[in-house]
Amino acid sequence: MPVAEVLYPVNLVLEGRRCVVVGGGAVAARKVDGLLAAGADVVVIAPEINDQIRSRDVAIIERAYRTGDLEGTWLAIVATGDAEVNRTVYADGDEARVWINAADDPAACAFTLPAVVRRGPVMVAVSTAGHSPALAAWLRGQVAAQMGPEVGILAEWLSEARDELKASGRSTEDVDWRPALDWDMLSLIRSGHTAKARERLQACLSSS
Repeated sequence: MPVAEVLYPVNLVLEGRRCVVVGGGAVAARKVDGLLAAGADVVVIAPEINDQIRSRDVAIIERAYRTGDLEGTWLAIVATGDAEVNRTVYADGDEARVWINAADDPAACAFTLPAVVRRGPVMVAVSTAGHSPALAAWLRGQVAAQMGPEVGILAEWLSEARDELKASGRSTEDVDWRPALDWDMLSLIRSGHTAKARERLQACLSSS
């Protein structure tokens, strides 16, 4: 089934949930690391598994994939480069209502993986709906060049400010956040003028 032209973007909560990676090479290792970063309980299935994966906190099933291996699984990623395996896992996932992604095989995907830039709690995802991973990676580089750690710092400050408002019984919808949401604000943080940046943020709260 071809990947749809219009995809529905989501952020999945995988903490403590079983996720399967079929494959034991370098590509599979990258998928494992991404799932572990999200707190998933990862199971790797492959007849050969590299040392990078073995060094991770994952369950290992050292054999070829079999129908039934997806039982109790939330999502699975196939990274074998074998189209027949891709189709088998995809069909099993469709039957079991498990979300499946096959690396570099859009026809065997129930979801795609975007190129991602992370700065603290801030995540920007770039997707081409499986049409061109190279373009998605290039666009990610362009975004990453514009986003330093100051973006994550500002996100944390804004979260603290929202918590402060809620604790005081005020609505966060009544605050004009715009003075704290511009490139100049980020420049202040980046250049180390954090006191001035915090004053600007506090002014937003005081003026509303």
